[in-house]
Amino acid sequence: MADISAVAAVTGRRSIRRFLPTPVSEDTVRAILQAASRAPSGTNIQPWLVHVVTGDTKARLSAAAREAAEAGKFSLEYPYLPEKMGEPYLSRRRKVGFGLYALYGIDRHDMTARKAAMLRNYDFFSAPVGLFFTMDRAMALGAWLDCGMFMQNVMTLARGYGLETCPQQAWCDVGGVVHDQLGIPQDRIVLSGMALGHADPSAPENGLTSERVGVDEFTAWHR
Repeated sequence: MADISAVAAVTGRRSIRRFLPTPVSEDTVRAILQAASRAPSGTNIQPWLVHVVTGDTKARLSAAAREAAEAGKFSLEYPYLPEKMGEPYLSRRRKVGFGLYALYGIDRHDMTARKAAMLRNYDFFSAPVGLFFTMDRAMALGAWLDCGMFMQNVMTLARGYGLETCPQQAWCDVGGVVHDQLGIPQDRIVLSGMALGHADPSAPENGLTSERVGVDEFTAWHR
């Protein structure tokens, strides 16, 4: 395991978009998931249900997802963003997007190259392990909070093992493919995918560090 403090594990986390092919053992994935299950959940319901994909299964899933996305055959699990996004959210989204295109060497008006970059999601950015976080559709909104905290634990704990991650809601745009390929019943909703592996230190896109506003911009103090 890596020698990293809890603060560094959180503040140093970034979404990695190119991984090395270095394998990650099943024992390591199990250890991360087991420790992450200490995440809080309302009345201890523990609503998360995880699917881990590697090897041939991951390759088949990636091929099917890319085929669907390239053909425009999307099957959304749920709307992640509002139809009309206001400020300051729209500006933040554009800034990080244009920053990523710049590191890729893609002109922001080059829609073909932008689509190719997006499709790399469905290869898990070459990571050896893919994770899917699901839960029963019958659950209410509180369970979404619980699963989010569980996912954050996974991302933080991975760094303690010298690994990095990229949460990938893009997989929910082809949710039907995920259900079909992994045999996930329709009464479970796919909340997010996630790439897990060793970051490629030579990839320019892995140098992207998105900005965060200061604490006084999102905090109201009641004294």
